[in-house]
Amino acid sequence: MRKIALHGKPGAGKSTLAGMLAEECERAGAPVHRLKLGAPLYEVQALVYALAGRPLVDNAVQDGPLLNALGSAMRRINPDALLAPFAARVQQAERLCPQAVLLCDDMRAPDAEAVLALGFRLVKVTAPDGLRLQRKKRRGDLAAGDDEHSTEAPVTAPEWRRIENAGSLEDLRARAAGIVAEVLR
Repeated sequence: MRKIALHGKPGAGKSTLAGMLAEECERAGAPVHRLKLGAPLYEVQALVYALAGRPLVDNAVQDGPLLNALGSAMRRINPDALLAPFAARVQQAERLCPQAVLLCDDMRAPDAEAVLALGFRLVKVTAPDGLRLQRKKRRGDLAAGDDEHSTEAPVTAPEWRRIENAGSLEDLRARAAGIVAEVLR
């Protein structure tokens, strides 16, 4: 199984770890595909900003309250609104590059069981709250999301690994290398 889905509170280091996992996979000669479960939310966020007369220059920036609201609304309208396109992208990646490692760094609680059913291993990324909140503040988001919003509910599905991201980037890279070595076995 060459699929890893990261989850954890905002600012814990999921995207940073995903980048390191991708680098370690490439270093080991394994192709990598990064897939965002929330990709439709970023598309709608960009559209909302464009319609509001403030087009986004960088689609990676986040308006947390808007994304929280969009995620809730889309799941209310159709519980599979995010999962179905994600599953289709996973299947496409599997067909096009069956040896690739698939990385998702934005899994949320409502999708955990379905992501597990797609064959992903769940990795929880944690950091002490003080450090996590400092990181979250430094990210340059348009607006910070609410850590207590329903879209940030804790994942209760069993995790394959837990990464405590409280040390240096070198420590995190070493953890990433260990995960990749295990996944590529």
